[in-house]
Amino acid sequence: MAEGQHVYPGLIALNTTLGLNEIEAVPATRDANEVGPDNSNARTIIAYDADSQVIPTVRTNGVLMAQIVPGSGRWPGLSSVVQLDAWNWEDAAYATDEGVFLRWPGPYARSGWWAEPGTTTRNKEYQDQIDEIDVFVREAAAYARMTTLKEKNLRFEGLKPVFSGQRNLYIAAQDAQAIQDAVLWAESYGIKPVIVGARDSWMITDFLNDHRVSVVLMETHRLPSNPEEDILLPFKTPSLLAAAGVHFALAVDGFWQQRNLAYQAGQAAGWLTKGEALKAITLSPAQILGLDDRIGSLEKGKDATLFICKGDVLDMRSSEVEQAFIQGREINLDNKQKQLYRMYRDKYAR
Repeated sequence: MAEGQHVYPGLIALNTTLGLNEIEAVPATRDANEVGPDNSNARTIIAYDADSQVIPTVRTNGVLMAQIVPGSGRWPGLSSVVQLDAWNWEDAAYATDEGVFLRWPGPYARSGWWAEPGTTTRNKEYQDQIDEIDVFVREAAAYARMTTLKEKNLRFEGLKPVFSGQRNLYIAAQDAQAIQDAVLWAESYGIKPVIVGARDSWMITDFLNDHRVSVVLMETHRLPSNPEEDILLPFKTPSLLAAAGVHFALAVDGFWQQRNLAYQAGQAAGWLTKGEALKAITLSPAQILGLDDRIGSLEKGKDATLFICKGDVLDMRSSEVEQAFIQGREINLDNKQKQLYRMYRDKYAR
């Protein structure tokens, strides 16, 4: 049945609130954010809605696995990896509580918005904000070394596996200075972090290689952040990282936007090879998650999580996923949008 077609490993969406948010304009359907700034113990997996109507629209384009992450706060909480064809969160869970997220402060404050950017000023509270993070982690590290406990501190429990290397620390940072500060700070505790966002990572590739840091590059479909930069810089950044030998994966912000993951990699393929672009949304994410022994490539002994595509999955002009399998189980590729299309097509075809 797949003769003359393309077979791909399932795409992996990193850093997404898929299954936590349903309708952006309806607050009651948004469940990604916990109350308060320090929630290193908050588990996203138990809030994951396997019945979300958004999930099938993402699956249709080959995204079969996702890292579900928490939303706001300095320490938003714990991420988990799910497979996208499940009855409930227990059924969906593929790697539970695999990482904890930290939002690193920015050394600069930008005013305005994307259409009318304002001035950029130095964040005067930058060092104080880092000090607050350090105090929290220093106390968590001391807690982790304790052999007897009178009572549990749940926030510190969330960080405990990070110190032993059993849980990833994902640090969201964009500016070159913030990335460097975050990496050096994490290393002072014996932690090798993963940098998420990484807008300016192309500036410090030698630093990233020297410290063997992986990055999750977000949002390459955007305008440059600074007026003096090449208009195509966001599109070229993946190739700059690849040329320097930096280990990176591509990701899309948000939840419903994950359906465009393959096309973001396709844009990067203008400067990368198609194989490198595909790796950035399959094998590289699996390696960052520590799941490359099970997913991310088509190899003997791995889960049969894959899909069959009529054309090039990186090219929206020809990409059409015809069959998909998660752990060897064929899944339904229908979704609400396709149903509405058929309904109105049939109505006006009469």
